[in-house]
Amino acid sequence: MHRLFPAVPLAMILPYAFAQDHTTWSEYSGGSDSAQYSPLKQINRENVSRLEVAWTYPTGDSRKYFFNPLMANGVMYVLAKHNSIVALDASIGKEIWTWSEPGITIITNRGINYWQSKDGTERRLLFGANHYLRAIDAKTGKSIASFGVGGRVDLKEGLDRDPKKLTLVQSTTPGRVFEDLIILGSATNQGYGSAPGDIRAFDVRSGKLVWTFHTIPRPGEFGYETWPKDAWKTVGGANVWGEFSVDEKRGIVYAPTASAKYNFYGADRKGANLFGDCLLALDARTGKRLWHFQMVHHDIWDYDDATAPKLLTVRHDGKPVDIVAQVSKQGFVWVFNRLTGEPLWPIEERPVPRSDMPREQTWPTQPFPLKPPPFARQKFTADDLSPYLDPEERARYRDELLSARNEGLFTPPGTRNTVQMPGNNGGANWGGAAVDPTNGMLYVVSKDLPSMLKLVPESAPDSDEPRYTSGFGFMISSSGLAPIAPPWTSFTAYDLNQGTITWKIALGEVPDLVAKGIRNTGSHYPKVGPVVTAGGLIFTGSRDRVVRALDAATGKVLWEKQVDAALEGMPAVYQVGGRQYLVFCAAAQVGLTPATQKEIPGAYVAFALPR
Repeated sequence: MHRLFPAVPLAMILPYAFAQDHTTWSEYSGGSDSAQYSPLKQINRENVSRLEVAWTYPTGDSRKYFFNPLMANGVMYVLAKHNSIVALDASIGKEIWTWSEPGITIITNRGINYWQSKDGTERRLLFGANHYLRAIDAKTGKSIASFGVGGRVDLKEGLDRDPKKLTLVQSTTPGRVFEDLIILGSATNQGYGSAPGDIRAFDVRSGKLVWTFHTIPRPGEFGYETWPKDAWKTVGGANVWGEFSVDEKRGIVYAPTASAKYNFYGADRKGANLFGDCLLALDARTGKRLWHFQMVHHDIWDYDDATAPKLLTVRHDGKPVDIVAQVSKQGFVWVFNRLTGEPLWPIEERPVPRSDMPREQTWPTQPFPLKPPPFARQKFTADDLSPYLDPEERARYRDELLSARNEGLFTPPGTRNTVQMPGNNGGANWGGAAVDPTNGMLYVVSKDLPSMLKLVPESAPDSDEPRYTSGFGFMISSSGLAPIAPPWTSFTAYDLNQGTITWKIALGEVPDLVAKGIRNTGSHYPKVGPVVTAGGLIFTGSRDRVVRALDAATGKVLWEKQVDAALEGMPAVYQVGGRQYLVFCAAAQVGLTPATQKEIPGAYVAFALPR
């Protein structure tokens, strides 16, 4: 039901070689394969302690930014100045030009896309702004009027829904450029009547739609029978709001999809709901499905797959195998043969609890990978409460946990409190994993943030189906910290040749606790992306306002530097004029804990070795 392996075109069965040289940072996460890897090694274990600030560029406001800078042809592109695109000299941080437009409220604020023609004469930046796909000249910052209509494409059009009724379509994550196409996902909203999660490819020159893949299948399309008859007309979601990856040699795009909407109650979408919560392998030129695997059947937990699929080669049973690895909110690592979708290690369908909600039909089983082991905790009981809670809070949380329905990862939400762990905003999220393609290593940042769900009735005048929404919240104590015992953020290294964990550490600190002598808790509520380098290092920032360099072999911190603001997102690593740079977006603005938040001016901070 959840997996099928169509014949793979012979042209795609090629000895794999990384198409990305990774020496620049001209794509979000460093390359279309989403490796978050750089082969540069001027900065290494021996000299990383000598890193110094090479330049800074203030964002010019106190907005929250977690942008992954791009660097191509010696020019860096960043987001700053009230949602403006700014071009900088990548060696000194000097401003070259700025693109801005009044009224921009939604933009792809995690990163943008860069494209250039084969001869390099045309260079474009592509990004979403206010539900339009935009194209501007990367050399001048001027809008390209020939793209779409007056320089933009309306992303609400072409979804077979009334565009005026669609409140959210554009994702804040960029798409992927492949040849002369830009492949886009969408955000949709979280409620009933959301936009469908169609995956679409547009021509980078004209803006014309080239292909569409319906993640909620239409009549006659594969997977249609896993939904009610007319679900494709009304149900939304099953979208890619996170990150795509592309195998450029084979022309395959890997798309991790989210849950169907509404997230927590699915009486109007009985069935397994393909292609929600799937890893999809599509022909990047045509959008044709090659294979898929569904991680969650009939998702009512908001277990979106948000992290980019990771492409690398490992040795398995004594042979090299090109794989795709997908990490999840539940803390699982799923590993498949990149061509066929066959899992490298067994996956077991296990019975899970049934829902007691009216007309809800939960799927009787869910898949569990038997290897590699999970990177996150998958249960939260009264025995797991934090030692840093005050007595009154401890007693309250203990009572809540003992009275709630708490039967593991797939406890169905109901009108009684239900516990989620690591939580629908826990586990791995966007930007949260990186690989070293030279040795089969995978590195995952994850957070443990338990949630308490409870469904409440909602009136539905336009529907015969009962409706419920979730009055849910993340479990946060009065001190702004999760009530579960730390670590709240973990960093786990996997050897995917063996399917084993090599090391695991708590990542980051909570400054308020450090002041009391309490360390190794992991930072709180992170959304950070690690970057691996050939110098044997992993670079990452955290919300405690510290950038760090870790030894990739051990996880040991070799260098750290405090900056003025909290960090989210991932850094960029590149080389200009023979000098290697590392640039962080330090503009997450938060204070020491959620209880003491304050606005802090942001900046892009570049580090390098002394000249």
